[in-house]
Amino acid sequence: MTEHRHDTHPDIVKRLKRAEGHLKSVIAMIEGGRPCLDIAQQLHAVEKAITNAKRTLIQDHLDHCIEDSVGGLGREQRQSIDEFKTITKYL
Repeated sequence: MTEHRHDTHPDIVKRLKRAEGHLKSVIAMIEGGRPCLDIAQQLHAVEKAITNAKRTLIQDHLDHCIEDSVGGLGREQRQSIDEFKTITKYL
C-alpha cells in the first residue's frame, strides 16, 4: 500500500487527538460520578471534534483525489461534480 497524505492530515490528527482527550475526560467524569450535564457537554465536544475531522477528510478527498481521477471534464459534468462536492458539506 502506498503512503497517502494531504496537507490537511496534520489538522485531522490534531482534531482526533483533541477528541481522544475529551473522551478520556468523559470516562473519568463518569467514573468520578460527575453530573450528567457536564458529561453531556464533554460528549458533545468529542462528537464535534470527530465530525469536523471526518468533514475535513471527506472534503480533502473530494478536492484532491476525486479531482485527480476525473481530470478535465466538460461544463455539464463539471457542474455535477461541483454540486456533489457542495452537497457533501451537509453530511
